[in-house]
Amino acid sequence: MNQKKGYIHIYCGDGKGKTTAALGLALRAAGRNKKVLIARFLKTDDSGEVTALEQVTGVKVLPCVKAFGFYFQMTGQQKKEAKEYYEKQFKKAWLQTIEGSYDMLILDEIMAACSYDLVSEQTLIQYLQKKPEGLEVVMTGRNPSESLLHMADYVSEIQKRKHPFDDGIGAREGIEY
Repeated sequence: MNQKKGYIHIYCGDGKGKTTAALGLALRAAGRNKKVLIARFLKTDDSGEVTALEQVTGVKVLPCVKAFGFYFQMTGQQKKEAKEYYEKQFKKAWLQTIEGSYDMLILDEIMAACSYDLVSEQTLIQYLQKKPEGLEVVMTGRNPSESLLHMADYVSEIQKRKHPFDDGIGAREGIEY
């Protein structure tokens, strides 16, 4: 058994729990004195887990200082600004992971960022191909490409069977954000 090799994980699907699963893994790693860096895409810092994770030794959440709203509501100019911002966020996260000797990098909602071309999937793939051997990389979001699925060592699909959103119930504090 190779305890030194880092693997690539994908949590995907249309169900609730992709980020929750990734953050559970972050807590497990931190509990074993591993260093975890979390980069979030298409989200704001106004989410309960950000506050809680700031209190966990060994876990760092990169601030998400800009919000652009829902992609389908963005203007062309906002999409351009979002792409520049998220591309920088991705590269900043990767650089900090390497320079800080992190054991795990979580890229929350990176699949959506790639689907909307706010982060170049080709760039993501190039970085994954050159990742340090011991680095664990966790990616979340819907609809991962076949290329990303092929690269991954773990793929867990979370399927929605039922969700209050279907009945018009919006995101609830402490549950969805």
